[in-house]
Amino acid sequence: MTTRRNVLGMSAAALMPAPALSQTERARTLKLVPQAALTVLDPIFTTAAGTQNHGYAVFDTLYGLNANFEPLPQMAAGHTVSQDGLTWEITLRDGLKFHDGTPVRAVDCIASLKRWGARDALGQLLMAAVNEWQAKSDKVMAIRLKQRFPLMLYALGKPATNVPFIMPERIASTDPNRQVTEMVGSGPYRFVTNEFMAGQRAAYAKFADYVPRQEAPERTSGGKVAHFDRFEWQAIPDSATALAALQNGEVDWWEQALADTVPTLRRTRGITVGQGDPNGYVGLIRFNALHPPFNNPKLRLAVLTAVRQADYMSAITNSDPSSYTICHSFLPCGTPYGTPPANNRFSDNPNIEAAKQLVRESGYAGEKAVIINPADFPTIRPMGQITAALLTQIGINVELVETDWGTVLQRRSSREPADRGGWSIFHTWWQAIGITTPATSGYVRGQGTSGWFGWYGSEPVEALTQRWLAAETEAERVRLADEIQRITAVDVPAVPLGVFRIPTAYRSNLTGLVEGCAPFPWGIRRG
Repeated sequence: MTTRRNVLGMSAAALMPAPALSQTERARTLKLVPQAALTVLDPIFTTAAGTQNHGYAVFDTLYGLNANFEPLPQMAAGHTVSQDGLTWEITLRDGLKFHDGTPVRAVDCIASLKRWGARDALGQLLMAAVNEWQAKSDKVMAIRLKQRFPLMLYALGKPATNVPFIMPERIASTDPNRQVTEMVGSGPYRFVTNEFMAGQRAAYAKFADYVPRQEAPERTSGGKVAHFDRFEWQAIPDSATALAALQNGEVDWWEQALADTVPTLRRTRGITVGQGDPNGYVGLIRFNALHPPFNNPKLRLAVLTAVRQADYMSAITNSDPSSYTICHSFLPCGTPYGTPPANNRFSDNPNIEAAKQLVRESGYAGEKAVIINPADFPTIRPMGQITAALLTQIGINVELVETDWGTVLQRRSSREPADRGGWSIFHTWWQAIGITTPATSGYVRGQGTSGWFGWYGSEPVEALTQRWLAAETEAERVRLADEIQRITAVDVPAVPLGVFRIPTAYRSNLTGLVEGCAPFPWGIRRG
């Protein structure tokens, strides 16, 4: 019988179902251990961070964001805006080509934005404001609006979740509620379809016809120069095996190094520990608002009342208080709108008896609450386990269902009741940069069945969000964001669990890593 100790003592390379590489090929290949296994390929169909990261290698966007989160032209050469702000014309830059050899055209961009806009929270607001899309030529597209949309460029370059990637029209015409599996983009790398093993590995080959911008790369903007011929992802769910693979040079980069491995990594010669996404991540309990028991706002409030954020943050960060921030706001603390609402029920020392009383007042009838939880995602799994114990403590009948992350992603899309393959709660985290405003936060928005998984609906929240978009002053936007949070504090569509940071680790001979919200493969060289 093989013991766990013996398994972890094996060469990490021996556990990887990857093609053998010659020394020269290895030098030209960048190998990444991603945060979680890649199972869903369509970055418009899901908000899963791993799928979005995959998207950045394959696809490109019309605009990108620099370190100050200012939108800059990316696939676009530039744009013009009419004096009344109702007509935007965007011109594509020269040399844009898809991986199948066809040129990128305005009709491709329009079809891609329409599909993105059907699923993204901010995109849906943009779609509601659009009167007409027009391809004036192969290189020029016009967007004619019913009303001004000040966040236009930010929307076209938004980072992190449901990124508005550009695909060929024939692919982008796919129903947005159905996944696409053909990965044809115009980014610096092309997806190697025949090497993909769902849940295990993915491979990308340098796209020889990609023409990068001339500016220096910065976040999602600038010149995306591919210095490696190949970029490979290898999922290694066991942290000890991932640690050994990085130490031995069998992989180059561990996207998210677990907190308990960081002391060892810092002591290992030839490894650099970086800060990862500088904006951090927001942990989250997400409720299913369609079905009992959490279609009842008072029961959701009972859970929030019982939550102690420090319990979750400590479990994720190995009890390192320097790696997390307690945040009693529904939008990330440290951002212009991340101020706790006056009526919230968060507490650093929650009153469990008060939570039990809310459960009784809610009329809860003992329905089972099913928590779907990924056993193979170390920064999410503890959240589900803590919540399961907490729900039991306050008198809720709970079932914890632990599977792999890919299964969680599939099951959370089900709108069936929990006893017919649905769910009641799942946990995740959002990259803070993607949810800094009321318009972009999928779990705050009240879009109902057209919104993010959980399908919380609130007409007052949506009306206030429209007013937020149209506000002429920042002071008015701050006031409206606070009104939205006051409603959210009562309705509790989700429970934020604090803001935390996950370090990254890579071989010290790598230079040029671009800091941002994803493991960007461009700009990196082996020293």
